[in-house]
Amino acid sequence: MEKEKSELKRSLSSFQMEMIALGGTIGVGLFLGASSTIKWTGPSVLLAYMVAGLVLYIVMRALGEMLYVKPEVGSFANYASHYIHPVAGYLTVWANVFQWLMVGISETVAVGVYIDYWWPGVPDWVSAIIVLILLTATNLVTVKAYGKMETWFSLIKVLTIIFMLILGFLMILFGFGNHGHPLGFSNLWSHGSFFAGGFKGFMFALSIVMTSYQAIEIIGITAGEAEHPQEAIVKSIKSIVARILIFYIGSIFVIITIYPWNELDAVGSPFVETFAKVGITAAAGIINFVMLTAATSALNSGLFSSSRMLYTLAKQGEISPAFLKLSKNRVPDVAVLAMSAGILLGIVVNAVLPLIWKGSEDVFVMFYSASTLPGMVPWFVILISQLKFRQENPDLLAGHPFKLALSPWTNYFAIFALVITLIFMTLNPATRVPLLIGFAFLAIMTVLYFWRHHRRLARQR
Repeated sequence: MEKEKSELKRSLSSFQMEMIALGGTIGVGLFLGASSTIKWTGPSVLLAYMVAGLVLYIVMRALGEMLYVKPEVGSFANYASHYIHPVAGYLTVWANVFQWLMVGISETVAVGVYIDYWWPGVPDWVSAIIVLILLTATNLVTVKAYGKMETWFSLIKVLTIIFMLILGFLMILFGFGNHGHPLGFSNLWSHGSFFAGGFKGFMFALSIVMTSYQAIEIIGITAGEAEHPQEAIVKSIKSIVARILIFYIGSIFVIITIYPWNELDAVGSPFVETFAKVGITAAAGIINFVMLTAATSALNSGLFSSSRMLYTLAKQGEISPAFLKLSKNRVPDVAVLAMSAGILLGIVVNAVLPLIWKGSEDVFVMFYSASTLPGMVPWFVILISQLKFRQENPDLLAGHPFKLALSPWTNYFAIFALVITLIFMTLNPATRVPLLIGFAFLAIMTVLYFWRHHRRLARQR
């Protein structure tokens, strides 16, 4: 009974796990940022999404193979500690916390901007704090309450994308919204080369596209709180990858088929223009509402994910045991409140910094981008851990129903793709500094880990 009270409650259904992963992965970047990846490489951005999608599929199947045997909170961090080295698990947890703290700050600030669309008199920081308090309260109640809220947030985004896809294909095939004249597919090849930016442009786009899929591994964190873990894991991973690929690739396909890719800079948000083109005059308001839910959803996912990672660190004895404290609903309330406090501090700094430091408006954009490398850490450790998992557990693989196909070659391919992506991020001036910030953070945490453990060993002698 005591052991049960010390464990997190299993309350999430497979559907809620899928919605949580969708909520973390489909964000503002798709709704507003689609044109930025297209300008690097033209129509071949579709191929970039497919390559990134293949890497995504390999990572998730590798994770699923291990989760099926041992579903637990902070799963991939625990796998990293066991199958690679304790420092790998330590870095994975802190990378996840850093990633979601930066994303949480940026998304909370964005919430204030989106609310300003309807209530321009309300200061952005006030709106941001109100939303943060509401989401913190939801995360403190029960896991089920969090799951329900995230499900609704994700459904709003998903339904918007589906509606946009339907309208887009009606325009392309039947001329709906274009006076009955089908648009056809000529925009895919009529405005220059398919690889408009050459190989370098394609790789620059791929590096940004790859990061857009980050956070899907949150399924590995929710697995520890699923009602029926094995059944939920198989169902969630099989469906979530397909859905994300359809939504991302489908959306980009519709956008670059409807609009000449070299004119998208002048369009603004392609989603707004798609709705406006068929006569939905409230398009800007609709997309603003969807982006508000996207930002709120990302913040919600971040509070959940990072608080569970702090709980994992506490279980490993790396931070105060206070983070192990669970509420009567078996929610790690200290960890949730700690992450909320960090985000609150970011909101305050964002409001005050421009008043004392001119030119600081883009600081948080840079920090948001700095989460890219830490966000890739879980993917690397999942791919490497699964190789070691197979070596140590050959008996479990004989009747395993959810194995990664063609492993280890698929692992090597995905690791190679991620390394090449990072190399091209260092070559791209737009991503070089944020990448270096991520490297610096991981380097500092590595030094801290070995320093602390060296001191611990010295005290034991």
